[in-house]
Formats: sequence, structure tokens, C-alpha cells
Amino acid sequence: MQDITQPESSVPHQDSVPEPAPPKPNPKPFFKQKYILSGHTKSVAALKFSPDGSSLASCGADKLIKLWDAYTGEILRTFEGHEEGISDIAWSFDGEFLASVSDDKTVRIWDMSLGTQVRCLQGHTSFIFCVNYNPNSNLLVTGGFDETVRVWDVGRGKSLKVLPAHSDPVTSVGFNHDGTLIVSCAMDGLIRIWDTDSGQCLKTLVDDDNPICSHVKFSPNSRFVLVSTQDSTIRLWNYHTSRCVKTYVGHTNRTYCIFACFSNTKDKYIVSGSEDHKVYVWNLQTCQVMQVLEGHRDTTLAIATHPTKDIIASAAMEKDLTIRLWFDESSSEPV
Repeated sequence: MQDITQPESSVPHQDSVPEPAPPKPNPKPFFKQKYILSGHTKSVAALKFSPDGSSLASCGADKLIKLWDAYTGEILRTFEGHEEGISDIAWSFDGEFLASVSDDKTVRIWDMSLGTQVRCLQGHTSFIFCVNYNPNSNLLVTGGFDETVRVWDVGRGKSLKVLPAHSDPVTSVGFNHDGTLIVSCAMDGLIRIWDTDSGQCLKTLVDDDNPICSHVKFSPNSRFVLVSTQDSTIRLWNYHTSRCVKTYVGHTNRTYCIFACFSNTKDKYIVSGSEDHKVYVWNLQTCQVMQVLEGHRDTTLAIATHPTKDIIASAAMEKDLTIRLWFDESSSEPV
């Protein structure tokens, strides 16, 4: 990802010798649906692969968390305890715990080996919409409809900081690769970068048209943030220079908060759901649509990419309720 800020090729001067045309980008990976997972009875809100890639966790409006085998699609376990729909989930980096947030205003932490709830954190005054662990898994960050971002001490089960982050509901939060920074976005159209230790806002990014922000995520090297907005656009921002360096279009996002993900393999791509029921895969560098995955029958809200292999998980809303696993058919590598 080191070259994603390189300028686009420019038209050569008339007196210069044109360079040979660069080779066309490799069309790999090529995804094909392998499994359809059924079990949720209301819209699926979020999907997350475990850090080792062996499991896939899902949550939804049916107040349930389900754990699936990522390679076979087999249901492994169901977690119950929330009193309202669950909006988001996050794995600890050792894969031993899962955090969930809900309209019941609680953050719950689950022991994945025992299948039991070990903590219930309270403090938000309205629906909680998003959650993520820091790399050391000793902190959680959450955001919600009370317009705040909260940082939690997992071990003590207490809120460390309450950031008056936005003027509208917070839709997405996350840490960078070393946990020193937090990124948040909200329905107010702002993307903010925070210092984890001090809670100070270091940078505010905003597009000229100020569309509602659906989702935000640091790039793997933490030099950029990927932002989904409800003008059917995904933008890659260099937050150091406050400049949008890449734009991805083709999907439809006008109403819902739809996830977008980076690939975690050598094939660099961006994946997002869409309100036209499809899953879109873009080449990270060229911004071209590499593939459109079809099969869902409602808005594809939740998207996740496997931590080591070219596998995509997608889930759709009320008219569909399925989770689908898409595997790279161009790869000869065994799963």
C-alpha cells in the first residue's frame, strides 16, 4: 500500500517519447459464492472474521450473535443476552473475546471459548452503534446516538474518556495499527482523528458536499482512512494532508450505514456492500470495479474480508437474511 499516493499518469509532452503502455492489472482475485449461511431471523448488522481467520461472527436485529466456521459455513455457537438489536461486534486481537454493542445501550464482552458473557459496560445514554478493540485489546472504543465517542478500560470495565465528538449520531469508530489514534465519523459528515491518550482532536476531515458518513477505517499501514458516505462514494483520505487521494464509485449508498473493507492479501482491493443488493470489489490503485457479486435479495449492509485469504463475507437485510461466503476461484492455494 506504499504507492497509493502516487500521482495518476499524466499526458506526456508532445516532444517526449511515449513510454510503453503499462501492463493491464491482473484481474485476480475472482470471487465465487461458496456458502449461504442461514440462521438470523432479522437483518444482519455486522460481520467480523476472527484474527486467525477460522471463525466468522455475525450479529443482528434479532439480538443474537452467531459464530460460524469460516471455511465450511457450519454454525458453531449462538450467544444471547442483549435486550435489543445488536449493531456491531469486534474481536480482541488474540481472538479470545468478542465485544458487542446494542440498542440496549450496553457494551457486552463474551468469552469465545466458554461461550459466556464476562462483562457488561454501561454509560452511553442512547443506542450504541459501533465498537472496536485497540491492538493490545485492553481498550475499547464505542460510538452511538448520544453523539459521543467513549474509550473503555476493558479490564476494569470502566469508561476512561467521553469525547463530545460529533453533532449527530456516531456511525463508526476504530483504532490505528498501534492504538495511538482513534478515528470516528458521524451523520454530521465529519471524520475526526483523536489522540488516544489525551482525547484531543488532532484533525477534522470534511468533504465539500458534507454527505453523511456511513463507515470509516484506517488503512493497514495507518497512513490513510477509508470513508464511506451516503452520496454513493467511498473515499481514501490522506489525513496528514487532509486530501482525498482515491475515489471509488459504482455502488449505491444513500440510506444505510454500509461497511467497506480493505483486502488483507497481496491482491489489493476494496470491498463494499450496496443498496442494489450487490457486493462491489474495486482495484485499490486504479479505482476500477474488478467484480460485482450478485445473489443477495436486499441491501448488502455488512461486509468482512478474511485476515489472510481472499475470502469475502457479506450479509443482507430483512428480505434476505442470509450471510454469503465468497472464495477466490482464481487461487490454487487450498483454504
